[in-house]
Amino acid sequence: MSNRVVIVGGTSGIGLATARRLAAHGAEVVIAGRDQQRLASALAELGPGVTGRAVDARDESDLARLFSEVGEVDHVVVTVTGPSGTTPFREIALEQLSTHVSGKLLPHVATIQAALPHLAPGGSITLVSSASAGGSIPATAALAAVNAGVEALVPVLAVELAPVRVNAVAPGVIDTEWWNFLPDDARAEVFSSLAAATPVGRIGTADDIAQAIEFLAGNGFTTGIVVRVDGGARLGAPK
Repeated sequence: MSNRVVIVGGTSGIGLATARRLAAHGAEVVIAGRDQQRLASALAELGPGVTGRAVDARDESDLARLFSEVGEVDHVVVTVTGPSGTTPFREIALEQLSTHVSGKLLPHVATIQAALPHLAPGGSITLVSSASAGGSIPATAALAAVNAGVEALVPVLAVELAPVRVNAVAPGVIDTEWWNFLPDDARAEVFSSLAAATPVGRIGTADDIAQAIEFLAGNGFTTGIVVRVDGGARLGAPK
């Protein structure tokens, strides 16, 4: 890929893996994240072919400045994850739900709006939701609602913003920092249990998702879809 790509949320996890993969395959990559120290660390790892900006994706003026400084872009990837952790539905406060919305759904919307004046005709937007959208795991109602909101944008915007292509990836359980709300032992136990419940028999990696993002950005005949990369977890455990 020899195009210019902006990855909002590109300083860790799936975003960082995507930056690494696209840069290795020839893209001009710009990563953005709100933590200056994490940004510096990511840039040091990725090397001189990648540039970055400190940007808070919840701040419309920050996003406007980012795209104004970068100029025309071919592809935009939004990997902002929002808050981690799960909460039983009976215990969810409206303020907590609002935090999930402002931490993920709103940054996705704001990034798309800020990018549009600078997006090349025929370019692409790739969002990252989660397998919680449409799932039925107890205590994930807030996550499910927000990620379903991200996915609901895809078919509407694929038509409304055409010829810009709009797609999303819905990851399953991926070994990233999102899971750091659990102690190490508990996380290892959860991963082991969930891996056993998938046909592929393992937890996903950030690069598994980066591969799907690379496909969606690069394939000019694909728009309006959500690609589920969950190791087959939706199918149930092998018999």
